[in-house]
Amino acid sequence: MYSHIAETWKSMLKTRPQELKSKAYQWRRESTVKRIEHPSRLDRARALGYKAKQGVVVVRIRVGRGGMRKQRPVAGRRPKHIGVVKIKQKISMKRVAERRVNEKYVNLKVMGSYLVYQDGMYSWFEVVLVDPNHPSIIKDKEMRSRINFN
Repeated sequence: MYSHIAETWKSMLKTRPQELKSKAYQWRRESTVKRIEHPSRLDRARALGYKAKQGVVVVRIRVGRGGMRKQRPVAGRRPKHIGVVKIKQKISMKRVAERRVNEKYVNLKVMGSYLVYQDGMYSWFEVVLVDPNHPSIIKDKEMRSRINFN
């Protein structure tokens, strides 16, 4: 079942059907970080430790795409090779998304994240979070062991 879901999502990300584009159209109008009821990619969420129980939260985050720019030198002579454009970031957008979600939801632990959609402007990731102090998570041995290793 989950392998079928994974294959479907891979083909959808390659072909970009109208259904997925219309969802992205709605996501652009939402806030940058949005808590959602259910994960879009159930196979990836389950692989990261998602369970449909209290204490487990799924958040969709939008991260801007594209290169970075460095400020041009103001004073002194102009270097021949200024190095303003074509500067790359050292960490992946996925890690940036996880960090930003972790800054917003401080009391939750990040289990992992996965790509949902990307276009020319943005990438959308879904991040799986767990509340380590929730009673249902404390009772679950598997969840406790996953939290302690992360």
